Amino acid sequence: MKAPDLGIKLGVFRHGKKNSIADVKGVKVGHVSLIKGEGKLIPGKGPVRTGVTAILPHEGNIYKEKLLASVFVMNGYAKPIGLIQVRELGTLETPIILTNTLAVGTATDALIEYMLDQNEDIGVSTGSVNPVVMECNDSYLNDIRGKHVKKEHIFEALKNAKADFDEGAVGAGTGMSAFEFKGGIGSSSRIVDIEGRKYTIGALVLSNFGKREDLTIAGVPAGLELRNWPGKGGEGKGSIIIVIATDVPLTARQLYRVAKRGAIGLARTGGYAYNGSGDIIFAFSTAQRIKHYQKEIIDIKSTPDDVLSPLFKATAETVEEAIINSLLQAKAMTGRDNHIRYALPKEDLLKIMKKYGRLEKG
Repeated sequence: MKAPDLGIKLGVFRHGKKNSIADVKGVKVGHVSLIKGEGKLIPGKGPVRTGVTAILPHEGNIYKEKLLASVFVMNGYAKPIGLIQVRELGTLETPIILTNTLAVGTATDALIEYMLDQNEDIGVSTGSVNPVVMECNDSYLNDIRGKHVKKEHIFEALKNAKADFDEGAVGAGTGMSAFEFKGGIGSSSRIVDIEGRKYTIGALVLSNFGKREDLTIAGVPAGLELRNWPGKGGEGKGSIIIVIATDVPLTARQLYRVAKRGAIGLARTGGYAYNGSGDIIFAFSTAQRIKHYQKEIIDIKSTPDDVLSPLFKATAETVEEAIINSLLQAKAMTGRDNHIRYALPKEDLLKIMKKYGRLEKG
């Protein structure tokens, strides 16, 4: 269940039909979850609690028809691939892969192979390809040294991509923690009116950050209220990857502005970008495509900056709810050395929200 299903209202904008990033037409998400073994950690052999999440930005050949994109690095304690070129050129030309920190190399190699198979001209009649891979460290639950993610898992996640996808402890989120509860994949969307036209903005997060006491839901200090709930550990260290998609016509410069507003949504949940946290926000627009071989002057549409405030607000709301949904959708999981991350206790949470007058039903 997501926040609205429980009567927890986050913001003022209307949700999309799926309340996920897939409400932006053409966007699909695929997962591969790897769960094997239990008990004591044997480095390289398990237990395994990890996976892969693939985001397909549109249904065509994204190398030949690139999307405008940008990225905001709130805190750079992270090991991503491909972000420098995105910031320099303002385009996205591959799917986005999310996985664990030590699987970045494998995921990059697989994504390059995937793109080469789709584009026989790469490295022959045209240049190279810029793979985008981002990560969080799932070693509290997972044998990360085992490098259990293989190239075939990236291929499978790409093949599995669909508009109706699971959230919570799945895919790249399998072994992730958030606020010392079980975290992982979460998503949400909003419909925004700009000058009489309705647009969609959606977010998908890989949540793996936060100290228990920091958790804030709709302004309620839920983490403080739940500070004695069992399962604490790991000092609250970790990271978050936020991917934002929209169909609003925006330039790369404007998408950078949108990405920065994602940090507001993160802050509203209790994210403080601690020293060891990699906080990366990636934004792209599906409104227009840049042809790879285009030589003539490119006509890029841009929504006026002075009407973007509703979009900025909707971005913050969408990211905020996506993070909370990553907690609400995740089930408890036991991992290496019998470390356990409990699911956010819904019944207790609802009592807390009601106590603070922030529950819309029940």
